[in-house]
Amino acid sequence: MTTALIFASVFASVFCLGLQSQLVNNGYRLLAALNSLAIGLSTLFLYKSVPAATAWQDTAAYLLGGPVAIVCSMIFYRKFLPKTK
Repeated sequence: MTTALIFASVFASVFCLGLQSQLVNNGYRLLAALNSLAIGLSTLFLYKSVPAATAWQDTAAYLLGGPVAIVCSMIFYRKFLPKTK
């Protein structure tokens, strides 16, 4: 269970960070402000779940969550939030 929680929290954190970059660069102020809350919550959850990590699977989940999340963030942004310019 810890492995899944670590993957989910890393995924959420990196997804939100990637989305935040795109929101800020394209002038979505309100969405960027709301997304900041999601960044804080996902990062807080990550900090609480990682100390319980003991198995190699936990490390793998931590390392794989980020790359998967950033690509998903880019796809999500292009599909649902076109550039404002």
